Amino acid sequence: MASSDAENSGPTEPLANHIAKARRQYQQWLDRVTPFVLYRWLGTAGLLAVFALRIVFAQGWYIVAYAHAIYLLNLLLAFLQPKFDPSVQDDILADDMEEGGEGAASPLPSQRDDEFRPFVRRLPEWQFWLSATRATLIATVCTFFEMFDVPVYWPILVVYWFVLFLLTMRRQIQHMIKYKYIPFDFGRKARYGSSR
Repeated sequence: MASSDAENSGPTEPLANHIAKARRQYQQWLDRVTPFVLYRWLGTAGLLAVFALRIVFAQGWYIVAYAHAIYLLNLLLAFLQPKFDPSVQDDILADDMEEGGEGAASPLPSQRDDEFRPFVRRLPEWQFWLSATRATLIATVCTFFEMFDVPVYWPILVVYWFVLFLLTMRRQIQHMIKYKYIPFDFGRKARYGSSR
């Protein structure tokens, strides 16, 4: 029986075993750090600081920093948006009514008597943190390769990013006001069993 195992195992089996072991250890580490939200984000902030210092002191890789900032903005927008966008639901409802249908109920409560529906994010906090941390690590590694140091006039990139940030945040805040949702729950946690 041992000879058949030797025949079935190829030269890449030890490598595959090491990769599987590394993936298990990585997943175990992720499982251990999951409950420590503040420390996870502090670690990511530290990585962002190292990345920013690398960009400032190396005086290059501005296009990498710009791409990283655009990606983080995209993650932030997905984090702030509801999973089921009420504007899309309104469009579907309007189309259904134009076709003579009754229309479906909106996913958000529209009156005081409607049932409470919790805010469900399009991008959960865990995925936001993991994607931001991975992107920061990748961007930092990219700053060690000359091929990513494309010469650009960086002030234009900074101004363009701030304009993009302001316009997208304004649109997102208008969307929040129009559909009456708040993506944060600070100070609104229910305490069961308390005497207050």
